[in-house]
Amino acid sequence: MKWEDIKYIVLILAVLIAAFVLSTVLRKLLNLFIKRNAKRWHTDPTNFSFLKNSASFIVYTIAIVYIFLTVPFLKNINTAVFTGAGIAAAAIGFASQKALSNIISGIFILIFKPFRVEDIIEINSSNKGIVEEVTLRHTIIKDFENRRIVVPNSVISDATIVNSSITDEKIRKQLDIGISYDSDIDKAIGIIQEEAEKHPFFLDGRSDDEKKNNDAKVIVRVVELGDFAVTLRAYIWSMGNNNAFVLKCDLLKFLKQRFDKEGIEIPFPYRTVVYKKDIQNEKMDEK
Repeated sequence: MKWEDIKYIVLILAVLIAAFVLSTVLRKLLNLFIKRNAKRWHTDPTNFSFLKNSASFIVYTIAIVYIFLTVPFLKNINTAVFTGAGIAAAAIGFASQKALSNIISGIFILIFKPFRVEDIIEINSSNKGIVEEVTLRHTIIKDFENRRIVVPNSVISDATIVNSSITDEKIRKQLDIGISYDSDIDKAIGIIQEEAEKHPFFLDGRSDDEKKNNDAKVIVRVVELGDFAVTLRAYIWSMGNNNAFVLKCDLLKFLKQRFDKEGIEIPFPYRTVVYKKDIQNEKMDEK
């Protein structure tokens, strides 16, 4: 191997190492900058997050282009590749379609902002969690079991997104609970309203007109007369998805305890099992 070849190999390694170091330093500096200034400037951190992830891509792209333009034997390879680039370009173009689609979708997410970093979103009624990061290729969502869901940006752009944080973080939870036909409906409704209003996560979601009219803070309606139960549905407001979930779970516990004390029955279906052998024995007795 010639000295010049060794020199160019060292140059390639040096450029790649420099690109790695520069990319790492840039990401850390941008990350520090985002944490310090996003809240102070009241700016959407999604913009900075996307910029942070774009920095590495730009640095490595410049490094690779520089290597191909500087190293002589790579120039020759480059020329040879472009000489017969018809089929190669088609193959590369087909292979990079998804990557390009993800990048463009990421830019659209940045521009139109269907969600932001730290928003609670649900995609296609399956993947739900907190948006942690938006990169050039994908969006990272932390679900409520502390797992990371990595969703390509192109998938998100075609998906139905439920955003629990955009514009207004208030959530109205629906709590369905069944009582027996023998139970006092009005008494049960009063207990539900009392227990809901006592909870620390309860939020008065009434409008000004509803407050003037002295409407109930918790609306409870009879929504079904079922086979074995009268179903009551309570509409309860809370601030944020996490608080609403805790509120609902606590109320189910408190209502069960309170209903037991107040004589309100929560029924369950009864089944009568008749054995064929017993029927035959009854017929024999009748004879």
